[in-house]
Amino acid sequence: MSQEALDLRRSIQSVRRHKLLMGIMVALGLLAGGAFAVLNPPLHMSTALVLLPQSGQSAQTGAAAAANGTPDPFTATQEVIAKSNPVLLGALPHVSPAMSLNELRLDVEIGSPTAYIISISAKGKSAADATTTANAVAKSYIQYIGSADSPGGKVPAASIQSATSSAGSGLLKQIIIYALYALAGAIVGAFVGAVIAIAISRSDRRLRSRDEMANSIGFPVLASFPVDHPSDPGGWARLLEDYKPGALHALQLRKALQQVEMAADDVDFGGENGRWSFTILSLSSDPGALALGPQLAIFAAAQGIPTALIVGPEQDATVTAALRTACTAPPTSSKRPRNLRTIVSDREAEVPRDVTLAVVVVVIDGKNPQMHDTIRTTATLLGVSAGAATADQLARVAMSAASDGREITGILVADPDSDDATTGRLPQLGRRGQRRMPTRITGITTEIRR
Repeated sequence: MSQEALDLRRSIQSVRRHKLLMGIMVALGLLAGGAFAVLNPPLHMSTALVLLPQSGQSAQTGAAAAANGTPDPFTATQEVIAKSNPVLLGALPHVSPAMSLNELRLDVEIGSPTAYIISISAKGKSAADATTTANAVAKSYIQYIGSADSPGGKVPAASIQSATSSAGSGLLKQIIIYALYALAGAIVGAFVGAVIAIAISRSDRRLRSRDEMANSIGFPVLASFPVDHPSDPGGWARLLEDYKPGALHALQLRKALQQVEMAADDVDFGGENGRWSFTILSLSSDPGALALGPQLAIFAAAQGIPTALIVGPEQDATVTAALRTACTAPPTSSKRPRNLRTIVSDREAEVPRDVTLAVVVVVIDGKNPQMHDTIRTTATLLGVSAGAATADQLARVAMSAASDGREITGILVADPDSDDATTGRLPQLGRRGQRRMPTRITGITTEIRR
């Protein structure tokens, strides 16, 4: 299976099949994204604007620079002054939180959105810190260029916009950013989960589709339907009394019984025509398939067919222990079909003469299958759950049955995959024109002409 080409449909099925894994990975990604946002919160930015005076000479210089497409020398000089050491040192005692000169230099950005306007922007972990730092630097810059120590002389600048922070907008922005980080983490987690799910599915050799099961051993799937999973004698007793399949599954059960009966038409069961039987072989590693036989027997009895459910000898008795207990105990309710008999035997059992159909349940080891002495039936079916057995295990069971003189008639699938659109019906090979084989007839003289 690992050598098959990767296709989109199979990948989607693999992802849907591993829903638990996908949920865990998405949850981990969500938590990781949220934790990253909390530990590395986005920085807030706040800006203060300072208006510079326009002298006649500076206006002419600015106009000439604008005509040539070059920066205004006066404004460019003021940008350098706004981020100089004297300005930053003057603002350093008032910034929040306390930091070094180099840290303040990294947190401050100076620009000029228009001529004669200097923008002073500051970054901070909170909107309040960014606002305090930007206003402190702007105030220090205005004081510095308005003093006699200014390199270009006194410049009477004024603040036209102080940095402000809106608690509501800042909180909303923070929530949105956290949500985006969490969403990004969930997407990454989903992607990683999908990759893991696809890798697991491609390395898993268990058969899930009906066609895979049928093609693996060359026998068709007669029916597929969901089964109950009783875990104790009480659960099996309730199944024997209350099993009522839906219309679709009842139709599949009816067709399966008809096909098995057709295979037994020419075989005597118990020395009388009209009586037939079949054995359902399931694997000890597949407890879900154990309910196939009981459900078929209950359905047949409900249709008015005198039926015997026989639990035969097992390689692993622990798998059928609860079923055996329920079958040997007397019925606890009158709901059990009156045409149903339950028999438990570790050797070949004698079927009551008033029984028309016998359903024999046998559980064997998929790795080392061995057919124990049990009642001979007119047909043998292989019961398996979707995704519970490999092709090698099914082949071993089929070979073991063949060596014991039992030919597999078909396959019953328990709990079919909801994404499986196949049928498990093997294609019928067209018959070529062939002449009839000669038959020996006694009492008639034959002549050979040359």
